[in-house]
Amino acid sequence: MTDSCAINTYPAPKAYAFLLVPGFSTLGFSCALDALSLANHHPSGQKFYKWRLISETGEPVAAYNGVTVAVDTGLTELGREETLIVCAGENAGQGSTKTLLNWLRREVRKGMDYGALSSGTYTLALAGLIGGKRVTTHWEYKTALAEMLPDVIMEDTIYSVDGRVFTSAGGAASMDMMLHRINADYGVDMATWVADQMVYTVPRAHSHGQRMSLQSRPEVRNTKLLLAMQIMENNLEDPLVPDEIADVVALSTRQLERLFAKYLNTSPKRYYLHLRLEKARNLLRQTDLSVTDVCVACGFRSLSHFSKSYRSAFGIPPGMEASDGKVLWSDAAKK
Repeated sequence: MTDSCAINTYPAPKAYAFLLVPGFSTLGFSCALDALSLANHHPSGQKFYKWRLISETGEPVAAYNGVTVAVDTGLTELGREETLIVCAGENAGQGSTKTLLNWLRREVRKGMDYGALSSGTYTLALAGLIGGKRVTTHWEYKTALAEMLPDVIMEDTIYSVDGRVFTSAGGAASMDMMLHRINADYGVDMATWVADQMVYTVPRAHSHGQRMSLQSRPEVRNTKLLLAMQIMENNLEDPLVPDEIADVVALSTRQLERLFAKYLNTSPKRYYLHLRLEKARNLLRQTDLSVTDVCVACGFRSLSHFSKSYRSAFGIPPGMEASDGKVLWSDAAKK
């Protein structure tokens, strides 16, 4: 690390507190923490950041992949100058206990900046800390959170900033969010230096989408097919019939079928059904919506047809998916 840039001298390092919720994402957490750690290796020799790791009990926390991370303390009192980040992943509802939520509410009242990685956004929502705010979360959790929290403004971006609240989709997006904060703290030269140490040559802006766009997918090279796919994604609750989609994209139904067969090796109806069933699986796994409610939310007019299609696609009936021992997101709200 030999490159240098002009950095002013600051009186004290900025402080962060990472709250690890059981099942948290190691990738998102590591990307966020390493961005701060690398800043401290700047050739100026200055320590720009300090941090501490927190869990509810003060005991080590197991991530979703089984890796256990030791922490510095339990739910201790934070200073107003600290920035709090909730790190979560799978089963955020189970980890968001009443004790933890009360602690979050108390600490945030001090006026600190606070944010979340991945499904930590849901933990903040359960604590009542993001009502009316623009937020994001990992795309797998977005549908469930939007269904359950209508007062939250969901953005399909890698990270969001709304006042002193910031949220990230997790994964590598945590790195983009922290580079944004480093830029705000110490300027673009410092953020660029850290990005270079990460060998991260093109940091993304907050408005960047979470998933590769349809236009960028190598298997899709036809503009009319792309439009048809986008129409389907935008109309999962009230699905259109193939004739209607073909009419919108100015093709015959037969021509539309040929495009799907050529580029995706499937039919329009099967592709559309797959999109709706994937949405249904996310809702069943991540919310406490009934099978009937999920059936309606995904555009199925018949519960028997929905159940049959679901079993055919995933090997189990939807009722078993909703009750197979997975922890629902809303469980914490009932504690």
